[in-house]
Amino acid sequence: MKALFITTNDLRRKSIIGGAVDADKFIQFIEVAQDIHIQNYLGTKLYNKISTLIVNDTIDDAGNAVYKTLLNDYLTPMLIWFAQSDYYMFASYQVSNGGVFRHRSESSETPSMQEIKSLVDSSRDKAEFYVRRFLDYMDNNNNSYPEYNDVNEDGMYPDKNENFNGWVL
Repeated sequence: MKALFITTNDLRRKSIIGGAVDADKFIQFIEVAQDIHIQNYLGTKLYNKISTLIVNDTIDDAGNAVYKTLLNDYLTPMLIWFAQSDYYMFASYQVSNGGVFRHRSESSETPSMQEIKSLVDSSRDKAEFYVRRFLDYMDNNNNSYPEYNDVNEDGMYPDKNENFNGWVL
């Protein structure tokens, strides 16, 4: 069973994704954003620890309070903004037997690709703000999360870099 760190309702409530949007249209973007972005910053060991606590329904146990704080205060906002930024580029597209289609409503205007890119960039900027908060928190509290610093032979090490602007030479 795959643990999602946020629900589709969390994403709807804290984004511009409307309540009438079918969750099946965007749930995969939550999962992908979690796998790519959140696991990147947590590292595989801490990511798996939080996943296990969610699947086993023990995240709320008193002994796991630090993990619940990490999830609620840092990971949830990061994931909400990363999932949005990943979803917007695909939101108006649909694939069916006839091919790939772009959905158009009779009572709305389709934004330009530049407007969509601006929305993606703005969402990504907000996600990166929450990443910086997370990294600052982990700098000061990493002893509370032994999985964050454990030697990792089977997965990703946590990315502790705040540079979001591409390559640094």
